Amino acid sequence: MSAVWRAARAAVRRRRLQTGVIGVVVALSTVMIVVALGLLAESSGPFDRAYDRQSGAHLVAAFDRAKAPDAQLTDLARRAGVSAAAGPFGQVALDVTLDPGRPPLSLTVVGRDDPGGPVDRLNVWQGRWPTKLGEIVLNENPANFGPTRVGTALAVSGGRSLTVVGFAYSVSESAGAWVTPEQMSDLHPTTTQMLYRFAHAATDAQMTSATTAVTAGLPPETLLGSRSYLALRTKAAAATNTFVPFLMVFGCLALAVAVLIVANVVSGAVVAGFRHIGVLKALGFTPAQVLTVYLTMVLVPALTGCVLGTVLGNLAARSLLTSAFKNYGSGGIGVAGWVDAATLVGVPAVVALSALLPALRARSLSATEAISAGSAPHSGRGLRIQRWLAGTRLPRAASLGLGIPFARPARSALTMAAVVLGVASVTFAIGLASTVTTYQTAQGRSAWVQVQVFAGPNPGTPRAPKLTDTEVESMLRSLPGAAHVTAAADVMVRPVGSTETFLARFYRGDTTSLGYEMVDGHWPAGPGEVVVSERFLRQRGFAVGETFTVDADGRQQTVRIVGKVLMNSANMMLSNWETLALVAPGTRADSYEVGLEHGADTTAFLTAVKAGDPGLNAVPANDADSFIAVMFVIVTVLTLMLGTVAALGVFNTVVLNTRERHRDLGMLKSIGMTPRQVVLMMVTSMSALGAAGGLLGIPLGVVIHRLALPAMAHAAQLVFPDRMLHVYHLPVLALLALAGIGIAAFGAFLPARSAARLTIAEALHNE
Repeated sequence: MSAVWRAARAAVRRRRLQTGVIGVVVALSTVMIVVALGLLAESSGPFDRAYDRQSGAHLVAAFDRAKAPDAQLTDLARRAGVSAAAGPFGQVALDVTLDPGRPPLSLTVVGRDDPGGPVDRLNVWQGRWPTKLGEIVLNENPANFGPTRVGTALAVSGGRSLTVVGFAYSVSESAGAWVTPEQMSDLHPTTTQMLYRFAHAATDAQMTSATTAVTAGLPPETLLGSRSYLALRTKAAAATNTFVPFLMVFGCLALAVAVLIVANVVSGAVVAGFRHIGVLKALGFTPAQVLTVYLTMVLVPALTGCVLGTVLGNLAARSLLTSAFKNYGSGGIGVAGWVDAATLVGVPAVVALSALLPALRARSLSATEAISAGSAPHSGRGLRIQRWLAGTRLPRAASLGLGIPFARPARSALTMAAVVLGVASVTFAIGLASTVTTYQTAQGRSAWVQVQVFAGPNPGTPRAPKLTDTEVESMLRSLPGAAHVTAAADVMVRPVGSTETFLARFYRGDTTSLGYEMVDGHWPAGPGEVVVSERFLRQRGFAVGETFTVDADGRQQTVRIVGKVLMNSANMMLSNWETLALVAPGTRADSYEVGLEHGADTTAFLTAVKAGDPGLNAVPANDADSFIAVMFVIVTVLTLMLGTVAALGVFNTVVLNTRERHRDLGMLKSIGMTPRQVVLMMVTSMSALGAAGGLLGIPLGVVIHRLALPAMAHAAQLVFPDRMLHVYHLPVLALLALAGIGIAAFGAFLPARSAARLTIAEALHNE
């Protein structure tokens, strides 16, 4: 075995350029595969572990105290299918002033004896649990600790004051704060909270069945609101799941390119090393030992690249996972062990399989055949095409270059396949960027709303506007450049039975000029109708047509979802002025959305607004989205990586072709071929493959785009209308057709220049 190992090391040294290409390609591919598989494996794991550790509630439900006595709710919790229950707890919504400089915050407060119990065990991570009247514990995530501290006195509605004695965290998000049951009695609770864990709660259907079981027999409309833990899990996984589809696409493309290039490198090493194989066999190496030598030659750099790529992939995935799941106590999370194991075993196995066929060819050669065959292509191979090209009017260097791929058709096919995948990745990346940009433009409404005007007081306007609501709207309409103005009022509301609050925006006037794109249903046409985003629906388990009850400063109103709008926000619902009169009557407009005429000066309009009323704060509409920016960076980096990998395949092919054609190059130079003509010949040989690869790679990239984008939209809890998937227009396709030529020319240029610098004596020197 020592002789085989020495021969393998010698082969690695002799082909260190090609084996280096193998290591780099495998390392880049492994990074993308580890990140993609790591995100996929861990996207729900941290949430599930934290939920089990704290016995998180599968269902958080709020009941009307007047219709559901505590004893009845306790009896219902004993029904089959309920594995554990906690409650009944008194619950009330309080307006709490956390910061004297800010408006009150609606906080869901629950009365509990202690932070333990069979369901939703709380993590009191600072201070202590309340034990007497006047004390409160706030629900705060240790990862997102706010400015409030233990000992802070909070002003609450009704003229009361509660002192913060601790901070606890509920993975179920069951409440915003907790007090003692005695304190809750003094606050006069309006609803009753129950927390349930079910024996079967893995799907929406099982959760629906379980919810029906624990509410059967109650009077109608007793259940005011509920939330399934599945919505929390979906929300937790959404951030990383968004990246998984295109990371998997790039990882698979990179692995395929790696396999093609490795096969190309090994087969080229066998052809270029015929004499070396013959010498090994003449020295007594058996066919099995020759096979081992060439498999070892490729596996050594592949294993090195795989280990390096796994380490780098773990670092990249760890950073992303820790950031995504820090809210669930998952700091320092890493990639699952099976991902590393599968990568470290699977990638070298794929590389070994790709190397097996050419290595078997090396095994079957006899010593005499190997030594006498030489490394040049057999005479007659591709001669017919080469002679036909020689008869064309193409420059001699170009015609010779176009004929080179036909001398080694198998090698050329592998190289072209790598270019095809490179072009496919570029096509997919451009389509992805175009679709996401089109979506962002539509949901940002930049073509409809150019200016937003806020009525103070706020940091931008320390004093309130002097004009009334209607006077502000009239003034804005009269300013030069204003095409349309729509008034809006924002109200913080809370779904009854939930601890979260979200923004309800109500519009007055002509809503057709707002620019919202309806995906499903229709815009609110009457009182009590609202529209929301796909994220809003997915994270709360709602659907178009359903109703839910919201609470705004103690006033409860049932609203119906009548449409789904193209919008990123998961914490906003849109409605009309008639619904505002039901939710928060007497509220004035606090902002105005202005669309400018074509060519209007935005800066001049902002100045005119300030002159009209110094209490108004006018700013350009901002539709920036940090996720879009991050995704563009990732896509750009991955595309460059994959394009570089494909170019390395071309680089390797030109190196092999040059090595085989040393004598031919020497003869061509001896009869007057210049270095520039040598470069042109070698670059042309690969550019022809690049052109063919471009024509084949474009449709493949389009297919990948049409499959991956819906998967991305589903993972990101978004909706891409069909029109946003049709992004490949003729100018774009024309540029993409040049991508294959660009990748091939880039990979061929350096080895072509190296070949051009060979002297006649070096080129004619016998290997």
